[in-house]
Amino acid sequence: MNEPKIVIAGREISRNQSPYIIAELSANHNGQLETALKIIEKAARAGADAVKLQTYLPDTITLDSDKEDFKIKGGLWDGRTLYELYEEAHMPWEWHKPLFDHARKLGIPIFSSPFDRTAVDLLENLNAPAYKIASFEAVDLPLIKYVASTGKPMIISTGMADAEEIQDAIEAARDGGCNELAILHCVSGYPAPAEDYNLRTIPDMINRYGLVTGLSDHTLDNTTAIASVVLGASIIEKHFTLDRNGGGPDDSFSLEPAELTALCRDSKTAWSAVGEINYGRKSSEQGNVKFRRSLYFVENLCAGDVVTPSSIRSVRPGFGLAPKFFDEVVNRVVKKNVSFGTAVTWDLLE
Repeated sequence: MNEPKIVIAGREISRNQSPYIIAELSANHNGQLETALKIIEKAARAGADAVKLQTYLPDTITLDSDKEDFKIKGGLWDGRTLYELYEEAHMPWEWHKPLFDHARKLGIPIFSSPFDRTAVDLLENLNAPAYKIASFEAVDLPLIKYVASTGKPMIISTGMADAEEIQDAIEAARDGGCNELAILHCVSGYPAPAEDYNLRTIPDMINRYGLVTGLSDHTLDNTTAIASVVLGASIIEKHFTLDRNGGGPDDSFSLEPAELTALCRDSKTAWSAVGEINYGRKSSEQGNVKFRRSLYFVENLCAGDVVTPSSIRSVRPGFGLAPKFFDEVVNRVVKKNVSFGTAVTWDLLE
C-alpha cells in the first residue's frame, strides 16, 4: 500500500516527511487583533508549518440561552453559558482578512476550523488552503460534506468519537468530494492528562483507516506530542499563546513561544531518529569498527608451532579474525614466526 499523504500549500504531509506542526491560535487573541497578529509572527519564527484559526460567531455555534443545557459545569469554564464563552472566545470575522494577509506576508500557511456553512463561505472567499473539522463537530456530517465540497484538503479531529463515528466522518468527507483527508487522534480535555492519550491508538488508526494520521495534543508539555511521532503521527496540533498566564479562555493549556520552538525542533529530531528498518552499519559507526574485538596472538610462536587456546585471545581492536573463529584457529599450525600482539589472520596459518 502506498504511504497516504495530503498536500497543504505545497507541503507534503506524510510519514515520509517531518511532522507538520500546526499552531492553534484559538481564543488566545484575548480580544485584541494585535495579539492575534503577534501570535502569527511568533508561530512563524518558532518554525511552525501553519497557523490555524477558529471561525464562528456565538450565534453560529450555540444558542443565547441560560437553560441548564447551555451551562458549563466543571473545568476551566465552570458556571458560564456556552454563549458567554463563545462571545468572548470567537475570532471576529472582520479580523480574518488581515490575519490571512499577515500570515501570507510572513510565508506561513493559515487556515481555520469552520463551524457552519457561512464560516466555510467566508474562508473560501479568503482562499483558505485547507480546512480542519474540530472534534466537537466530527459528528456534524452535513457540515463535513459541505467543507468537503470545496475540494480542499481536510483534517478531522476525532476527540470523543468512537471508531464507528470516525468512519462515518471519513465517509461523509469522501461523499462530499474530499480527496485529501487526514485524521487526528485527540483527547477533548482542556488540559488533558498524558495517560488519557493511549498513543498506541495512532498506529491502529493508520492501519484501520489508511489515512494520514496525527495528534491534536492538549497536554501541558511536548512529551506526548514527540512520543506520537515515533508511533507514526504526521501532524501535531498544539494551542499556542504569547503568555500562558494571559487570562484568556485557552491560555492556560497552550504552549508559549520557546516551547513551540522546542516542539518544532524536537519533533523533527524524533522523526529523523525513527528512520527505517536498517540492520546495516551506520555512517557514524564506520570509524569505530576497528575498536571491536578480534583474535590476537598473546604468545610468541615459531613457524610450525601449533596454536593452543592460551596462544590467542579475543581483545580490542578489531584488525584480526572475528572471535567466532576461535575454535577454528586452535590446533592450526603457524606458517611463520609471530610475536605477542600480532593480529590473527588466515594467511599466518596452515
